Amino acid sequence: MFTVKALRLLLVSAVFTLRLQAAAPPPPDEVYGRLFEEVQLSGIFKDSKAFPDAVPGKAPREILADYRAALSSGPAGFSLSRFVSENFVLPSTGPSVAVSSAASAAERVHALWAVLERPADAPAQAGSLLPLPKPYIVPGGRFREIYYWDSYFTMLGLARDGKTGLMRDMADNFAYLIDTYGHVPNGNRSYYLSRSQPPYFTLMVKLLAKAGGEPGLLHAYLPGIEKEYLFWMDGADKLEHDGDAARRVLKLGPALLNRYWDDNPAPRQEAYAEDLAAAGAASRPAAEVYRDIRAAAESGMDFSGRWFADGRTLASIETVSIAPVDLNCLLYDTEMTLFELYKASDPVKARVFKGRAENRKNAINGLMYDPEKRVYEDYYFKKGARTGRLTLAALYPFFLKLAPADRVPGTVKTIREDLLKAGGVVTSLTATGQQWDSPNGWPPLQWVTVTGLENYGQHELAVEIAGRWTGLNEKVFARTGKMMEKYNVIDTALEAGGGEYPGQDGFGWTNGVYLALKAFLDEKK
Repeated sequence: MFTVKALRLLLVSAVFTLRLQAAAPPPPDEVYGRLFEEVQLSGIFKDSKAFPDAVPGKAPREILADYRAALSSGPAGFSLSRFVSENFVLPSTGPSVAVSSAASAAERVHALWAVLERPADAPAQAGSLLPLPKPYIVPGGRFREIYYWDSYFTMLGLARDGKTGLMRDMADNFAYLIDTYGHVPNGNRSYYLSRSQPPYFTLMVKLLAKAGGEPGLLHAYLPGIEKEYLFWMDGADKLEHDGDAARRVLKLGPALLNRYWDDNPAPRQEAYAEDLAAAGAASRPAAEVYRDIRAAAESGMDFSGRWFADGRTLASIETVSIAPVDLNCLLYDTEMTLFELYKASDPVKARVFKGRAENRKNAINGLMYDPEKRVYEDYYFKKGARTGRLTLAALYPFFLKLAPADRVPGTVKTIREDLLKAGGVVTSLTATGQQWDSPNGWPPLQWVTVTGLENYGQHELAVEIAGRWTGLNEKVFARTGKMMEKYNVIDTALEAGGGEYPGQDGFGWTNGVYLALKAFLDEKK
């Protein structure tokens, strides 16, 4: 068992480390103030992400001076749309992933890497983009920058195509973001800096080490792995009582668990009007709603009835009241990895990580498991009860190998009876109109499910899901020539819907998971 003194030393180290970060560049709403608000509420752009991604044609202070001068001269003759087009370089709205002559989905995916790859960014960038020092893959469509958890699933495909050099570049970019800002932001934009996404950095490095045949590679990335972990645990030194929470960390009995969070309780810059409307429909203080919306964005599952108090409406969102099973499984894996990495060189520190991992595992397998339904669920730590909502997050304990083996039959039964559909596994059972709910299926959760089942010897079901999903990818490709961000797994003749934007093609993580699952199926023949 680790000592209280060792725990306190680690927590003090976390606070000190996180205070040494570079000053974050201001996001567009802070840079442009009233101009930003006017543009985002004007309806000029169909996509609220367009203006935050725009690049100023001259210094922002000059643009603002011109804007104030135009306003002071009166509204007659002033066109906000024209002013924006004259002063900003707007992002492309045309198709970004056109690939001709691809006869099959696999051929298209192989060709798409070159289309979705971006070179290292110039160090001095105007606008909201956070420059990265090495090449990277973007998802595609409106997603013109790197995204955190997307990239792990994209890298699955890069590994299958032997692109370990590009995988290494991407891992180095994430290590750079951690070193520079103390964490991996949602994406490399200034308006994403107040939040992260599901922490897959440790798994990325493991994937890279396996693909490149370099088992010792984890030690090279140890500073980044530990520093990111400290970000998620920041505030743990302030927790004294059961149920206490600070930022992303909370205390339940002997366990330190985590939740999703965002440090900025304001409308998201890239969905400004939408968030104002959501807060206006709620009966709570707007700042609470904004924080919960942003925390759901940090989860990557924005949005889902998983986060809603009533299970159905965005106005009831309460993300920060929930300890999610997926996030805590990912951090368990990080803690166990840190234990292994420090076991020989620093036994005291290793015992701290091992103790935390054991306590977290016990909490996941205790608090987050429903023995009657025989499935894992998220936990309302403020209410002392599980949420009662079934989602594919229930497969993370199997994906990361911390579920007891005797829990496999109940999960297999639930998948077969409730979650398995014509095109794969559905994300949740509730049709809320949100994109992370029924009838949609998503590439990362197909991979988590298939891998989790395979980890526990459920080969037949794993193969069945992989076959249904890749078959759906191929069916939609044959019909549209596209690899989509998400799919309707219930009615495979229809497009996936819901969300704040139209369906996007490209698509980084779809391509990665498709290649990985095709390889999995080939291996199982």
